[in-house]
Amino acid sequence: MADDLSPTSTPKNSTLSPKSATAAATTSPVHPAFTISNITNFIKWIYGTISDDLLNTIIEHDSTAEKAWNQLFDIFYDNKNSRALYLEQEFSNTRMEQFPDAAAYCQHLKSLSDQLSNVSAPVSEERLVLQLISGLTEAYATVGSQIRHKDSLPPFYKARSMIILEETAKAKKTAVSTEPSAFISYHNIQEIIERACMSSSKSSPTPVDTKAKLSGSSGNPYHDPTEYRSLAGALQYLTFTRPDISYAVQQVCLFMHDPKTQHMSALKRIIRYIHGTLDFGLHLYPSSISKLVSYTDADWAGCPDTRRSTSGYCVYLGDNLISWSAKRQHTLSRSSAEAEYRGVANVVSESCWIRNLLLELHCPVKTATLVYCDNVSAVYLSGNPVQHRRTKHIEMDIHFVREKVARGQVRVLHVPSRYQIADIFTKGLLLQLFEDFRDSLNIRQPPVSTTGVY
Repeated sequence: MADDLSPTSTPKNSTLSPKSATAAATTSPVHPAFTISNITNFIKWIYGTISDDLLNTIIEHDSTAEKAWNQLFDIFYDNKNSRALYLEQEFSNTRMEQFPDAAAYCQHLKSLSDQLSNVSAPVSEERLVLQLISGLTEAYATVGSQIRHKDSLPPFYKARSMIILEETAKAKKTAVSTEPSAFISYHNIQEIIERACMSSSKSSPTPVDTKAKLSGSSGNPYHDPTEYRSLAGALQYLTFTRPDISYAVQQVCLFMHDPKTQHMSALKRIIRYIHGTLDFGLHLYPSSISKLVSYTDADWAGCPDTRRSTSGYCVYLGDNLISWSAKRQHTLSRSSAEAEYRGVANVVSESCWIRNLLLELHCPVKTATLVYCDNVSAVYLSGNPVQHRRTKHIEMDIHFVREKVARGQVRVLHVPSRYQIADIFTKGLLLQLFEDFRDSLNIRQPPVSTTGVY
């Protein structure tokens, strides 16, 4: 800056003290707002808040004291411009690694966005979501890519939910390697494999084909229905400790009365899958019993013969899976929302039974059961008190769920399909998604320290 930063000659790089600045204000033309009475406090405030970047902006080469003071006044007069400048810089530089968890990171970004709106520098929803995913760590690159490449960028609350759910899944995977657990496995798996004469068969990565649905109206009859029924019945017992095969076993058991060759092929695929996962079983970990969380899904009109839907759900007490189901619905559903809502009613009924059981055991669940569903219409119906003509045919289910919601016993929430664990009970999944959901069910290999299998 030039030597005329003050009315008197001042050495370069000298500091303007409140005293010298006051003297300057009496002899040099400055902005009218800088009066003798308030300039001392003003300078103290400037020195306490100004950043190096802003200092370089104000103090330019060949500037004068008058220009510097006027520029300071323009920036700090109503404080909005300066706050917007600071907040914008912090917003752009916020990264997930600066925070203890995903929730804190998301909340901080949203708070900065709200503060920017208050200083007349609003942040659009799209920019907020893009900044959210750009600040993610490398471990969240997959979920960030999923959010970015959706047909339309999701709103902030949905993107936040996806990131927090991803963090929860990662935390579970990290914790299980060190926590003590009970390992539950069916010890007669090898007997089932030998009975099917498949001890030397190649294993399968998943228990069910994702490309085809089983039908009872096509294919040649299987030559030994008794063998088919025997193996299918044995696999039903296996689902008590292996919920990852529940959907596949449910499908082959639909045709026990008249099995076809394609049904036997599907059954053998299940056996090839369990052959490759012989040492897998259900883990139970020390966990709080203060909450019940459930997931429900439905494959609408999935049966090629009857066009009935398949419902599936799983219920967690704390971090442990305690109940699950894969079952074809008894009646036809005219819409996906109807099929999904019947699934919601089923899991709410199961959750209420579990709550009553825990109450009798003097371990009451004091918080509402969380029910996650990936169908927005079904979530809306659960809390909307308005009755529509098109919901008349599921009126009993609607009143049942709404009553539980009104009493505070149940909350029905939306979950993105990528995190809908109940999908594993309603349809065949691709390998990566199947393995992720299987791990979420706590179906894993036994820990090294396991001393007994039940």
